Amino acid sequence: MASLVEQTEQAERERAETASRQLAATSLRRRKQTLELCAAAMRGLSGQGGLHFRGPALYRESTPVAMPAPHLHPGTDAVTLDAFRGAADGMALRLQHSDAALHAEFCPATPARMLVFEMLEQFRTESLADAAMPGVRANLNRRFQQWSRAFEASTLADTDLGLILFTVAQVCRARITAEPMSPDFEDRIESTRAELAPHVGTHLAALRRERFSQPGFGRHALAIAETVAAISEHLEAREARPSRSGGRVPQFQLLFDQDSNDDAVPTAGYGRSDALEAGGDGYRKFTTAYDRELHATDVVRAELLRGYRQQLDDDIARQGINVPRLGRALGAVLSTAVHDGWDGDAIEGRLDGSRLARLVTASGDRRVFRTERIEPRTDAAVTFLVDCSGSMKEHSAAVAALVDVYARALELAGARCEVLGFTTAAWNGGRAGKDWIRTGRPPHPGRLNEVRHLVFKDADTPWRRARPAIAGLMKKDLFREGVDGEAVDWACARLRGGPGNGGTGSNGSERRILLVLSDGSPMDGATALANDGHYLEQHLRDVVAAHEAAGNAEIFGLGVGLDLSPYYRRNIALDLSRGSSAAVVGQVLAMLAGRR
Repeated sequence: MASLVEQTEQAERERAETASRQLAATSLRRRKQTLELCAAAMRGLSGQGGLHFRGPALYRESTPVAMPAPHLHPGTDAVTLDAFRGAADGMALRLQHSDAALHAEFCPATPARMLVFEMLEQFRTESLADAAMPGVRANLNRRFQQWSRAFEASTLADTDLGLILFTVAQVCRARITAEPMSPDFEDRIESTRAELAPHVGTHLAALRRERFSQPGFGRHALAIAETVAAISEHLEAREARPSRSGGRVPQFQLLFDQDSNDDAVPTAGYGRSDALEAGGDGYRKFTTAYDRELHATDVVRAELLRGYRQQLDDDIARQGINVPRLGRALGAVLSTAVHDGWDGDAIEGRLDGSRLARLVTASGDRRVFRTERIEPRTDAAVTFLVDCSGSMKEHSAAVAALVDVYARALELAGARCEVLGFTTAAWNGGRAGKDWIRTGRPPHPGRLNEVRHLVFKDADTPWRRARPAIAGLMKKDLFREGVDGEAVDWACARLRGGPGNGGTGSNGSERRILLVLSDGSPMDGATALANDGHYLEQHLRDVVAAHEAAGNAEIFGLGVGLDLSPYYRRNIALDLSRGSSAAVVGQVLAMLAGRR
């Protein structure tokens, strides 16, 4: 009896888990469809091809397209048709009606002036929406009202600086588009509008008249931006006095630090290596005698690991990330539909020979068919490869939190997961560099340093047992220099799981995924000096291309504040300045869901 109850409960749990996965998969599909629909509408409205979204960020082919106006960014968690369509229509009108070269000529360089100028130019292009497209105008207005309500509800609206920006946005958009201001905001901005009017009234009156002329409009918009920036700078200086609390000023400053219209995210440097091509036999390693593959527990004391683990747990708790929900979403993304038997007693489907007697014994009973049972099954291996070079030290805690959350969620999803790292044992070549010097400094020696490949979690170790080792990513003196190409080779070998490679043993997996976390181009000082500055860069690019061409793995570049597109065809840039927030976790999930 007890066994029957347990079986029933187990069946209920399995059905609930299947339903949860299907719901998560449906949500992700809708999210992706929303972005694809909006991108298609943008291409039609702007007349420009190659436009698509990676998460909520706009790209033209593989190049990011900056859209600095703040109301065009509903956020990673708000990709719904209602919230995003207006933003997408605004982006399309900006591309259609704004000359980028002319805009760059007028656009000021300082953040405060730039923000106001960008916002006014966006309002100008939105005012040019075709009157025959009332739906577009409704979308634009809805999106602006959503942003306005969110801004008013935030702490930014409680500061003098924030209220000035909010007033400028409301008044200028109403004047430029000839659409009435929301009555909900009129009382809030009335006094600020009266104070601004003597300073910007003349230029404000000209904005609607000049909206068809970008140069004419730009001169008046620049004058308003100058006035608003001067007032804001005066207020910033006043609020910076020791007697005033400046806690909210940096929040408003963040709005001023929007990306310029030239580069949304800095791009990693890349160049061809003359030394690599002149060597004749391709990439070389001067010596591998000092290279080591080590486990984190071999290089970090247990007492330190316990302290790092506690700190890491506290960081993750503060972010409030729902790991079980992430696990369900990953299960939906990584699962494939597989045949899992048959369901009988169906009224349609394929004839079931064992039920044909019913046609004689039970006249009218049509349950003589069977249907194929399809179940989702996760068959994937995922490896996180972390760049442990010196410049990544400041991001070590955020990176550790990100990979820890994903390692746990992937285990819940039924996928195999590894967390690896790469660095060197020394600066300036170490013992390998000294050996090269002793041999008379032969030309084109290849890589000169002692490579260290670190295993923080292997595929056979459950997350719970690997928790202390993953926290070893927070030990900053592990971070030295980086030889990225060899590390990618090593990680892919482990993903394939061939003889002697260890790793995931995933040579039969449906999907093999490598996620490389890095904040820059490969760099080893001794190798660069002995060969040339692009030696390791070209090697990384060649290695990634070779593995992808061979189908060994899907390789993604997760750039920490950097666009890694010179090396990784599929890539995103992550902002870890505030830690591994739910938004960052969502970016990675969206990338995996889109297989970009």
